[in-house]
Amino acid sequence: MANNNDNNEKSKFNLMAELKSWLGIIVTAAIIAFCLNNFIIANSHVPSASMENTIMTGDRVIGFRLSYLFEDPKRGDVIIFRYPDDEKTFYVKRIIGIPGDVIDIKEGHVYLNNSTTPMEEPYIKEPMIPEPDMHFEVPENGYFCMGDNRNSSGDARYWKNTYVYKNKIISKVIFRYFPNISLIK
Repeated sequence: MANNNDNNEKSKFNLMAELKSWLGIIVTAAIIAFCLNNFIIANSHVPSASMENTIMTGDRVIGFRLSYLFEDPKRGDVIIFRYPDDEKTFYVKRIIGIPGDVIDIKEGHVYLNNSTTPMEEPYIKEPMIPEPDMHFEVPENGYFCMGDNRNSSGDARYWKNTYVYKNKIISKVIFRYFPNISLIK
């Protein structure tokens, strides 16, 4: 009988040790996931067609939060940021203008810094439908952002608060992972 009690005690001890081990693994994984999601990466869903064909409607993207820790955002970067007219909402757009840039939109083309030649934008879905001329002067620490699908994008051209300031940029988008995996250029 003593032998049977010893086996019960051992199985209870082994079960408790196993549960503590699993609990430790789960807590550690939760802490790592929390730190990654809040300090290293940003995970975002793109619900609209504004970035097609670079990012399709319904795609999920991962951004790297540390991208701009030691360098400034660059023209052409696709970013996740707080929407200037409602900072509770996150947007994904491409940086077209950086601090000090002058952006003119004429006859369906974007002109940079008083150039007579439109910007080369191989990423846009289709030519822009011409609309009235627009002029923007990007302020210090500000960025002018537009969607790649210009004809279906509620972007800086139409916002009340036109510019995205550096402190409102969450991350640089590095890849799309759902439904297909691809790097963002």
